[in-house]
Amino acid sequence: MRNRPDFIPEFDEDLDATTGALELEERHALRRVAGLSTELADITEVEYRQLRLERVVLVGVWTEGTVDDAENSLAELAALAETAGSQVLEGLIQRRGRPDPSTFVGRGKVGELRAVVLSTGADTVICDGELSPSQLRTLESQIKVKVIDRTALILDIFAQHAKSKEGKAQVELAQLQYLLPRLRGWGEAMSRQAGGRAGGGGGGVGLRGPGETKLETDRRRINTRIARLKRDIKGMRMIRRTKRAGRRRHAVPSVAIVGYTNAGKSSLLNRLTGAGVLVEDALFATLDPTTRRAYAADGRIYTLSDTVGFVRHLPHQIVEAFRSTLEEVADADLLVHVVDGAHPDPQEQVRAVREVLADVGADKLPELLVVNKTDAAPEETLLRLKREWPGAVFVSARSGAGMTDLRQAIEARLPRPAVEVRACVPYGRGDLVDQVHRRGEVLSTRHVDAGTLLHVRVDEALAAELAPYLVEPAERRG
Repeated sequence: MRNRPDFIPEFDEDLDATTGALELEERHALRRVAGLSTELADITEVEYRQLRLERVVLVGVWTEGTVDDAENSLAELAALAETAGSQVLEGLIQRRGRPDPSTFVGRGKVGELRAVVLSTGADTVICDGELSPSQLRTLESQIKVKVIDRTALILDIFAQHAKSKEGKAQVELAQLQYLLPRLRGWGEAMSRQAGGRAGGGGGGVGLRGPGETKLETDRRRINTRIARLKRDIKGMRMIRRTKRAGRRRHAVPSVAIVGYTNAGKSSLLNRLTGAGVLVEDALFATLDPTTRRAYAADGRIYTLSDTVGFVRHLPHQIVEAFRSTLEEVADADLLVHVVDGAHPDPQEQVRAVREVLADVGADKLPELLVVNKTDAAPEETLLRLKREWPGAVFVSARSGAGMTDLRQAIEARLPRPAVEVRACVPYGRGDLVDQVHRRGEVLSTRHVDAGTLLHVRVDEALAAELAPYLVEPAERRG
């Protein structure tokens, strides 16, 4: 189990506003208890891989790329395992053209892996990939300890970190979709099927006929639960769409903060808006999207949304289950793509994020690259990234460096209102002037005897409200 800190600091209002200190304290105070099952007992009693990840050995198959790529992938798996609450004892990589269809690693290497497990005292092996049900069974039978794959590990982290009703439903749906083809029966001795004639020695009243096996019962219950979860998530999706429609109706530009997990998206949101969102040096610390209001220098309102982090080979169950949440990204006017400048391979992080964005139809949106953690990145790395991404903004959410440049870059890319008008609004309509300042772009303002003389760009709905006070015809931006 992951070590707890020696002490838990009392909450102090003066703590760094970028960390969501109170929620971070709660998360550290309520770490996982080793040995508790993560399976859904009310859904199925099936013998499932209970993710008690105390002492683990990692194993990966290196099929392409350089040895640095393979080591970075295993280092990321180690970070995932530690986030789930485990202690990583050893990491092994095998060079192969493709994973073995039966045992993932080569059959000759299974014995070596078993020896490492015995020598380290590990109770779990985590494979860097998604294993088929047969691969899981074969490896477990030969290594004699629990085996899980990268997908199950990520799902377990999501289950620990989901907080909102929608987030919990999405994670449960992804877990059940992963579990369904991997159900394990109780064997013939506990089958609910009983054939034979009424007078047979093994039969009897109520035990004749094909019946229903325990495995079939589990599958039926899980399928029923999946159908219900999909209905619930669909209803939540409609609520989310209604909120987005309201923002569009009022012409409020939206900015989505996207990026690799642990790149510093929540820290940036806190810096830009004072949101107080949880920040933790752990993967997938943020699952529930947070939307906050922000103000441009000219007074216009726009929204900033924090989103779930991406990762290489993000399980397709997660992408599908979180599709309604990821629609926040697809409907944004601008993507602020946060990159961890201190990571060994930031280019690979950008590629992985853009791959997921393409899956949800957000790859055509305007994108602003933001390289974070400049205070921790080597100078030569920053120089190389500046040459490779000349349009990127370099910041440090921790120290606040570059935040003014980031705000200006975001505001410069916000969509501008479509209609330019000159109007003299009576002093009795201060509410209308306030709306213009919040929703439009004020080019000039002057107070005269008749009222407030405004030269502004606004959306069509607000232009219609200003129509009675126009001092010259409205002009549409060409």
